[in-house]
Amino acid sequence: MAAETELPDNPKTHPTSNAEKDPHDWTTGAEPMTGAQASYLKTLSEEAHEDFDPELSKADASLRIDELQKATGRGR
Repeated sequence: MAAETELPDNPKTHPTSNAEKDPHDWTTGAEPMTGAQASYLKTLSEEAHEDFDPELSKADASLRIDELQKATGRGR
């Protein structure tokens, strides 16, 4: 019978996982928002009767999405 080897911990299971990293700490956070972000942000902006800013960075778009999700009751 082969000896059991321990597998390394799955980093996604740790509370300090980068899945929860502050958007301003993203290495690509200053890049323009993605098409998916723009589409969802436009929808949320319309529902919240807020202006849509197409010039937001990835990080700022992510934060704005979080704000508008709270305002509209969508998402989390």
